[in-house]
Amino acid sequence: MSFAGGSPLLLPLAASLLAAFVTTLGIYAVRRFESWARAKVVYFISYAAGVLIAASVVHLVPESFAMNAHAAALLLAGFVGMHLFQRFLCGFVCERHHAIQPGIGIVPVLGIALHSFIDGMVYSVTYKVSAFTGTLAATGMVLHEFPEGIVTYLLLLHGGFRRTVAFWLAFAAAALTTPLGVLVSYPGVARIEAGTLGALLSLSAGMLLYVGATHLLPEVERQRRPYAWLAFLAGVATALLMVSVK
Repeated sequence: MSFAGGSPLLLPLAASLLAAFVTTLGIYAVRRFESWARAKVVYFISYAAGVLIAASVVHLVPESFAMNAHAAALLLAGFVGMHLFQRFLCGFVCERHHAIQPGIGIVPVLGIALHSFIDGMVYSVTYKVSAFTGTLAATGMVLHEFPEGIVTYLLLLHGGFRRTVAFWLAFAAAALTTPLGVLVSYPGVARIEAGTLGALLSLSAGMLLYVGATHLLPEVERQRRPYAWLAFLAGVATALLMVSVK
């Protein structure tokens, strides 16, 4: 498994830096144009969900199945693991984030920071398989960073932090943690065998399916914005087009 030119670390690191930039754009957008950001964020969410679900089903899952005989169980483990992680966070966040206290604002942001760090690890795994696999996964992941930046900033504001403090905390938690995840995980990923790589890819696919199907799409359904379904279909079409021209 090799990359087409350049340093093996360059592509996942570049993708993670792009993700950090898009996250920062989301934070800035809601800080500078709050009404616009709130009105349009669902379309970014819907498009990202379409890309993540389609890319996982038509490319990441078959690729992992070809590399590891236990990929099906690992796919399920990735999906269930993300669900349990989400439920753990909700035990601290969903029932309590309405309280206007800085500590309450920090709890969900710590969860987002861990999620973004794991995103960086997914970049390392998928780009280790191939530049195409990494780019396909990164397309949906980068797009969902914009709404993640918005959500992180709003949670901190809701927790009682001042606007400037909320901006920098959101930047550190949701943006910087993604390239950090790449830098921490890539040295180990670069040395693993094909079977282990297939296992990690399958776990990653399960995690991405969870993010798209049970984290992003329910938010689209909740907001019920007109034509959000077109954004979802556009995301699916983008992933299918990328696979078809591989």
